[in-house]
Amino acid sequence: MGYRRVVVKLGTSVLTSGSKKLDKAHMVELARQMASLMRSGVEVVLCTSGAIAAGREHLHYPVLPDTMANKQLLAAVGQSQLILAWSQLFSIYGLHVGQLLLTRADLQDRERYLNARDTLNALLAHNIIPIINENDAVATNEIKVGDNDNLSARAALLCDADLLILLTDQKGLFDADPRTHPEAQLIKQVVNIDDSLRLLAGGSVSGLGTGGMATKLEAADVARRAGIEVVIASGHHPDVIARVAARESVGTHFSAIENPLESRKQWILAGPASQGKLVIDAGASVAVVANGRSLLSKGIIDVEGHFERGATLLIVNQIGKILAKGISRYCANDLIKISGKHSDDIESLLGYNYGDAVVHRNDMVVLDN
Repeated sequence: MGYRRVVVKLGTSVLTSGSKKLDKAHMVELARQMASLMRSGVEVVLCTSGAIAAGREHLHYPVLPDTMANKQLLAAVGQSQLILAWSQLFSIYGLHVGQLLLTRADLQDRERYLNARDTLNALLAHNIIPIINENDAVATNEIKVGDNDNLSARAALLCDADLLILLTDQKGLFDADPRTHPEAQLIKQVVNIDDSLRLLAGGSVSGLGTGGMATKLEAADVARRAGIEVVIASGHHPDVIARVAARESVGTHFSAIENPLESRKQWILAGPASQGKLVIDAGASVAVVANGRSLLSKGIIDVEGHFERGATLLIVNQIGKILAKGISRYCANDLIKISGKHSDDIESLLGYNYGDAVVHRNDMVVLDN
């Protein structure tokens, strides 16, 4: 069965071909491939980097101090140039585009998350290509997703895609760094992302973008948990988008998890930034990871961070390994008081009770494989 909806993420190094300016000749070729995919009945969402590079080019490469304000200046100028370029290129093939500029704030609020999803679906329903980028002109470090690899994974969840294509300056994921090990072999298929695989991830060759292979692995892990296949490939491989969509062996393919997360858990995984950590003991680790149970107060060893009830937290074991991510029913001060205590004691300790579970299994995504 063919793919129904595809998200294509283009890194800065792909759009500039390693130079200091947008490579319009290559961009039109990529637009041609996406237009061809749409003509075949596949819906396409484009997540594009390149705003800051476009801003520098448009302003004739000004020498500016490396501050957040100046980066936002370049993004503000470049974003309009980038969307103009894509609009002109897709118009060659009779296609319209619509722009969505997002920050983490748009993803962590459930209502705004659903509004963004509705906008994406409306554009696709009218045969308009959504073009997504982070809103760098206004985003601060606190509300940034941080890189377009992870943003594209969240876009794939938003629009319920079944394939995410991450195009970069590498042919895919290798078993060693190909820049320093010429004998390195391409890993063609990944079924499970584990710590040994993460150790293989390096930075981008060009230095032009914000994401390296590590962020692509993070993005692949988010997407595949939602039942989305992922391919990391070279943006300059001939006819790469069409070949990946045709299931040819190009780049590194990540299998989707067979039992994808339901909608609310996808939002927990993709949207809210973690505001604290709960360190749990071995028994609670088994209950949460192996048995699919809720987290109870008795299994909590330590509480890290200052947060209110309803905050999204990371759940880690005693050596710091991340086991799960979920929404807390209690604030940090409450959890400090009830950690290690039996659920039956919560009301006597606090004077009230929001339930036996500190993090209910319906509000939790298990991350440990």
